[in-house]
Amino acid sequence: MRKKILIVSVIAVLVFGFNYFVYSQNERKKRNELYKQLELFSDGLSLVEAEFVDAPKSRDLIYGALKGMLSSLDPYSEFLDPESRKELEVGTEGEFGGLGIEITIKDELLTVITPIEDTPAWKAGLKSGDRIVKINAELTRNITASEAVKKLRGKPGTEVALTILREDKSGGQGRFFEVKITRDIIKVKDIKNTSILEDNIGYIRLVEFRKNTPADLDTALAQLKKSGMDGLILDLRNNPGGLLDVAVKTVDRFIPTGKVVVSTKGRLASQDMEYKSANGAKYLDIPMVLIVNEGSASGSEIVAGALQDYKRAVLIGTKTFGKGAVQSVLPLSDGSALKLTTSKWFTPGGRLIHTQGIIPDIVVEAGRSPSGDKLDSSAGPAEVEKVFENLKEKAQGVEKEQPVSFEEFDYKKDNQIVRAIDIIKGIKVYKAIQP
Repeated sequence: MRKKILIVSVIAVLVFGFNYFVYSQNERKKRNELYKQLELFSDGLSLVEAEFVDAPKSRDLIYGALKGMLSSLDPYSEFLDPESRKELEVGTEGEFGGLGIEITIKDELLTVITPIEDTPAWKAGLKSGDRIVKINAELTRNITASEAVKKLRGKPGTEVALTILREDKSGGQGRFFEVKITRDIIKVKDIKNTSILEDNIGYIRLVEFRKNTPADLDTALAQLKKSGMDGLILDLRNNPGGLLDVAVKTVDRFIPTGKVVVSTKGRLASQDMEYKSANGAKYLDIPMVLIVNEGSASGSEIVAGALQDYKRAVLIGTKTFGKGAVQSVLPLSDGSALKLTTSKWFTPGGRLIHTQGIIPDIVVEAGRSPSGDKLDSSAGPAEVEKVFENLKEKAQGVEKEQPVSFEEFDYKKDNQIVRAIDIIKGIKVYKAIQP
């Protein structure tokens, strides 16, 4: 018996030792390859310093190299110089001077995720999916999201001119137009509308997930419940997201405690996390419909994906934006930082959110709404360059877009809300006839 145990132990040690040897060899090869490439970078840096016509600053060279390295990874990773890092921190506060749009780089073009409701960008008629090809007559070719934010923000009362490419939703040729927007102080109100529509069906328009959203949502739900609410429409159209923990707390209200709301997965085990519902005011039995569209992104997609996976709400509208990558801001010694994609979000059922978006249970196109045109996800470098070439050809004929006038809220003119009401009425009838 001892001999058998000894033999098994020896085999285990040998297998472990062999695997460790192979792993070490692979790691050594990777390290050697990295050192070779670093030697190449060092040689290139030395030649630039020695031969360039003007004496370059070392910091500018290193910053440029870091910027190029991060931009080669994905549209969301970027190098932040100290000033850009401060700009990012300002963006997490509740009030700032700007236009009121969430932007990203998609298909290598500066793209509007969504205009925030009641802001200058919203009133000017910008839509989800609009491509910003010029800011104040400067082309946005190869611009990063942080650089664009710097250009778009400014002193309240000042004007910024944007040249927009809006793609044709029906598949025809898109059009270029120019819109001038006056910057203003952006005060984000997370809950825009709370009301009883008809037949005791409550309606909440949730614009963004911010620090005070959970408390505001509890107040809105309690108010509706007191008014006799027995069905709920949660409208997340053009909601660009916000704070992750707030999106999780929003789902809290509608599912049992201890359920996974969203998980993250990265290359390292330390990047794999699960976020679960916690204790709080619960609305577990009330029939629900969630409305989403192309401007619903990030935190909105977490809420939509979780409630859909748990069959807690019927999702209607159009496919969401598909922004489910987690960025970590990793500080460097001089005040700069790396904004690096470290993991991706998955719904409780294991569906990838990033680039895929959330597809509604029932697709309902908008009737009258400032929601957006569909994006062409097949665009590559050649197509992107063609955009700027076409703009150059049409430079003299770029249209001026007139500001959009929005009517007061009238749910009967919004076919997505009308459809949501019909669905909740149907659910209530079905429940009533169950034995």
